[in-house]
Amino acid sequence: MSVRKAIIVHASEAETLRQELLESAMLDLDRKIRTSTIDGQLFLEIPVTSGYKELRTVEQENPEYYRKTKTLKDRLRDLIPETDLELAPSGWQILGDIIVVNIDARIEDHKSLIAEKLLDMYPSCRTVVRDLGIEGQLRRPRRELIAGSFTETIHKENKCLFKLDVTKVMFSKGNLYEKKLMSSVGSDETIVDMFAGIGYFSIPIAVHACPLKIISIELNPESFAYLRENVSLNKVDNIIEPLDGDCAELTPQGIADRVIMGYVGTTHHYLQYGIRAIKKKGGMLHYHETTPESLVFDRPVSRIKEAALREGRRVEIRDCRRVKKYSPGVWHVVVDVWVN
Repeated sequence: MSVRKAIIVHASEAETLRQELLESAMLDLDRKIRTSTIDGQLFLEIPVTSGYKELRTVEQENPEYYRKTKTLKDRLRDLIPETDLELAPSGWQILGDIIVVNIDARIEDHKSLIAEKLLDMYPSCRTVVRDLGIEGQLRRPRRELIAGSFTETIHKENKCLFKLDVTKVMFSKGNLYEKKLMSSVGSDETIVDMFAGIGYFSIPIAVHACPLKIISIELNPESFAYLRENVSLNKVDNIIEPLDGDCAELTPQGIADRVIMGYVGTTHHYLQYGIRAIKKKGGMLHYHETTPESLVFDRPVSRIKEAALREGRRVEIRDCRRVKKYSPGVWHVVVDVWVN
């Protein structure tokens, strides 16, 4: 019996998710999307590739297959040595009309050919950049332009628009579930989004959840410039107040119903500021951290409790989630905690 991964999603949300998976090269184009009825409602079973890192998948039994499509490796076959073909990329991101791909250093000589074939696969794209990782506390991307000349684009996700330059700021498409979850919370609330970036969480919440106000704080000057542009682009100027600077200095105290700490790396150093932002009557804190497998979820929970104790606050852990694999043996996790 053949078994592959798939996502079960309500029919009303299926097309948005399908487009996001397609643009992220995580939609399995070999298998058919199937429908099912659960409690009288229509759901779709969307097949995903092994590159999809979210946990909320099911095992699809006896999948139905389309006639096999031509993959990147198929297009490169007979053009590069077989040993190099094995190292060819199997996944990439599409942000707007730009393809972002990781190319193994051992096949660097073939990068122009790889870019050419990727553009053949996605005729609506005009640029290919090579991902070389991130650097520094501001998490600036290291990227090389391989094909095309434009690195600025407008990416659409969850009915929101994000303008960005892929060589200057990060945009992760791997945590689809978490971003969708956040876009459904915060109705009639005052929210503080620490480490807001270009508006990854602030924009979807403002567009979909109708909060009273979002204070979005960002230190990276390039990200902040795009945050301001994206606030206007999505017509949420009346909801989002962007603040340019360090969360340690700009995070307000005692005004938030909800605080988002969506940065990973040194987030725990800022826990005191996130907790202080919560109203005295209580509120929700969404704390992100990169954690070794052996310490999931013990380390982030203990850090939250210790920080709350120092601030004279009490906490109740509401949920703990693994977002995605960050690196070998390390998970990006989220802890939802009610702060009293």
